[in-house]
Amino acid sequence: MADIKGISMADLSAPASALKLRPFQDDTLPSNKFLDEALAINKREGLVLAVKARFVSLSIIGVLLIYLVQDISVIYYEVLIFGFMLIGWAQLKVGRVGHSKAELFLMFFDLALMTIVLLVPNPLSDEVWSVAMQYKYGNFPYFYILLAGATLAYSWRTLFAVATWTSAMWMIGYFWAISKSDAIPQVTEKIRIYLADHPELLQFLDPDYIPIEARIQEVVVFSVVAGMLALNSWRSKRLLIRQAEAARERANLARHFAPTIVDHLAGRDHPLGDVRAQSVVVMFVDIVGFTKMAEQISPDQVIAVLREFHSRMETCVFDHGGTLDKFLGDGLMATFGTPETTPQDAAHALDCALAMQQTMTDWNVVRTQMGQQPIRLSVGLHYGEVILGDIGSERRLEYAVLGDVVNVASRLESMSREMNAKIVISDQVLEAAGGQTVAKHKGLTARGPQPIRGREETVSVWTQDLPAA
Repeated sequence: MADIKGISMADLSAPASALKLRPFQDDTLPSNKFLDEALAINKREGLVLAVKARFVSLSIIGVLLIYLVQDISVIYYEVLIFGFMLIGWAQLKVGRVGHSKAELFLMFFDLALMTIVLLVPNPLSDEVWSVAMQYKYGNFPYFYILLAGATLAYSWRTLFAVATWTSAMWMIGYFWAISKSDAIPQVTEKIRIYLADHPELLQFLDPDYIPIEARIQEVVVFSVVAGMLALNSWRSKRLLIRQAEAARERANLARHFAPTIVDHLAGRDHPLGDVRAQSVVVMFVDIVGFTKMAEQISPDQVIAVLREFHSRMETCVFDHGGTLDKFLGDGLMATFGTPETTPQDAAHALDCALAMQQTMTDWNVVRTQMGQQPIRLSVGLHYGEVILGDIGSERRLEYAVLGDVVNVASRLESMSREMNAKIVISDQVLEAAGGQTVAKHKGLTARGPQPIRGREETVSVWTQDLPAA
């Protein structure tokens, strides 16, 4: 089987643990549609969840503040809470995978607004309150709400940015707060007099004093927590990447195997198994006279015909439990009995060949109505023991089906032209499918032993013939 975009079928059987990871290594991988879709879905789900969590948490805080601030000044905080909700809504609207200046600005604005709220005294309050008092008493934990929301929606790198910005703003706020004049100097002076003999208690109660040690402790603990959350976010990102890679591998398998077989392969540690011999049906399919037809139409039309042809034939193969081995220009090779054999392999292969011819008949009706040339299809089938295994070099492997059966099946397909037949199958296929009773039911004609080019022994064949001219 041919490689798919550089990924061989042998590679698909490698366990996920083969992906070596180092803590915080660059997790930027070559883009593929499954990873892009997974990242987009994950980002969207994270943003939605973060906004919902923000609305709930801010609503709880809004109710709590009504209890804690039992006067008109609570309106100031309720308005700010509504502002934080609007920022969350805006983040949901502009959020996307990858670098987004709008998102970064909203996150920075979020943290800046929180810093202002925690530093600037409530302008609606009648209570005289110094900036130092506002800054140093128990407000920093509110930053953890924003950190938690970022954890739900953003990458581990962004969490480090949140920690850095928060630490910088909080320390800038410290230097701004100590530069402000005391709003209640008379109270400050009295406290300093009364507690002159108790310096530790004075530091705690002095309205104009802000201990730097506590501020450093706040930002260090915040950064440590952000780092731990970033590590968990990194692990989640790697899991998402693994899942996307698994989805791509599954899609690659689906290009070769029927959906039911894909489910079977996906549930095994070594889906394709070791090199082995087993009996399978090999099918070759080809468009008769395609080269001449291609000379009469444009290159774009040639590609369009081939895509439509391959799509219809692929559907027939998968609908009958076959494995699509490879496309061969204007034809294809398929097998029945890979990777696992069943008693119905020959019957499925024969039914598939008949279904292909019926599909072409239906398609030719459409093509004729459109003024296009009808297409004749030839099919050859042979049954016997083949070798299954990886071939190639260490740099590039291909899972191949090898042996005399493959060559005979190809020759039988070629013989359809001289035998004026649509399908040529060997006696071995018919016997495995049910014998002469099946031949009669399917409208097959015995054509006796036929010489095979490059082979000493003849092969008895049966055909589905073209209609008489």
